[in-house]
Amino acid sequence: MADPTHGGSLLEKPELWVAVAFVAFFVVVWKPLKKALIGGLDERAERIRKELDEAQRLREEAQGLLADLQRKQRDAMQEAESILSRAKSEAERLQREAKARLEADLKRREEQALQRIGQAEQAATHEVRAAAVDVALAATRRLLEQKLDAGAQGRLIDDAIRELPGKLN
Repeated sequence: MADPTHGGSLLEKPELWVAVAFVAFFVVVWKPLKKALIGGLDERAERIRKELDEAQRLREEAQGLLADLQRKQRDAMQEAESILSRAKSEAERLQREAKARLEADLKRREEQALQRIGQAEQAATHEVRAAAVDVALAATRRLLEQKLDAGAQGRLIDDAIRELPGKLN
């Protein structure tokens, strides 16, 4: 055996055999390792692509849901505005009707009051006339009793009885 410090042959150096073994090991292991690495990377790339596709699908679905919710919100707002508008117009209509009913009631009550006043005036007029007639009759009776004799009184009574049917009509 040769002394390692002296330079012996190249084939006798262990570094060479370690390098050859390393290269051989690397060549033998490289192909399956390359396949495994590339396969793993391909699988990972495929998984990432699928996740991105799923994320894109979920994003589009979320945007669709958002658009649907926004449309529903707009529809709900329009419906609320429509309901509010109808309620306002209904309230205005009811207010107009109530005002018209109130005015009609007030007018009817005023007419009734005027009728009652007219009836009261007529009743008062009749009472005043009746009282005036009674006073006039009493005054006439006293005058006649004082001024007329029995024969003249009889003639006046007969004349009054004959004129009575014409005055009652």
